[in-house]
Amino acid sequence: METIWFFLWTLLWAVYFILDGFDLGMGTLMPFVAANDHERRVIYNAQGPYWDGNEVWLITAGGVTFAAFPNAYAVMFSALYAPLLILLFCLIFRAVAFEFRGKGDSCTWIFSWDVCMTLGSFLPALLLGVAFANLFMGIPIDANGVYHGNILKLLNPYGLAGGVLFVIMFCYHGALWLELKSEGNLQAKALKAARVLWPLLLALVLLFLALTGHYTESFVRLAQHPAAYAALALAVIGLVGSRLALNNCTLVAWLCSALFILGLTFFGVFGMYPGIILSSIDPAYSITVFNASSSPLTLKIMLTVTLCAVPVVLLYQAWVYWTFAHKVTKETLKDEHSY
Repeated sequence: METIWFFLWTLLWAVYFILDGFDLGMGTLMPFVAANDHERRVIYNAQGPYWDGNEVWLITAGGVTFAAFPNAYAVMFSALYAPLLILLFCLIFRAVAFEFRGKGDSCTWIFSWDVCMTLGSFLPALLLGVAFANLFMGIPIDANGVYHGNILKLLNPYGLAGGVLFVIMFCYHGALWLELKSEGNLQAKALKAARVLWPLLLALVLLFLALTGHYTESFVRLAQHPAAYAALALAVIGLVGSRLALNNCTLVAWLCSALFILGLTFFGVFGMYPGIILSSIDPAYSITVFNASSSPLTLKIMLTVTLCAVPVVLLYQAWVYWTFAHKVTKETLKDEHSY
């Protein structure tokens, strides 16, 4: 049961990275691809119907951590308190930017909220990458789960490499989504951005895998579970397939990019198994799925509720994506409910 919940925990993070990843990517790319207010409004409205639903998966992943692995939740949210607090404030200001940007007409007002959108997209992507890279490597926690370090210790070469990888990965994912939702000059610039970002993403993935072999013992643990390499195969298929489909079908390219994120997430997180929070002080101090989990009865009840509730959420979100599948045009921007 603990392993099943570890799988579901990983899946929830992967779904969040896929869905909110394109939002964060578009927000980060906005200063580089949007040349005027119209194009910036297109970017806002390309994520407008989805962003709040996408972030629900972040809450769900955190809630599952608390309910299924309470000891891991306690250690994770205390050790990573500073970056998670920054992440929270970034997402708050980003959410407020959607609602407040159109409430004023002055250039200063609009520019200020555009800055909040860009920083509120870039910093969460960076911090998520830094956090997960450090979890893969291990953080200095003692036998009582007390973190012996600070935020600067998290900004090590491997952590920063993970942060940059997440930023570029989300930007590529977001560029593909923007190409799907836009038209004209902005669509052309989104396609150009995706073409530029793909080789950079490939290089960063190879670099991160090399650093993973140097800084972590992920490959040693994965060797004990060869089936986990299927996740890496999915990531490779997704990354290559995305580039092959880029010039022909953007939707297929975006779906392949989603497959890449899914495979990479599973490959990285499974490299910690059975650990959830690895200790760099002593492996015996690590928080694992077995010493951090709730009671078997709790896990069974949660699994029953999850299997009933998650399909409903997925169906609703699929309906939202289907309903707002149209492109963002000048006509849609005239709607009173647009951003």
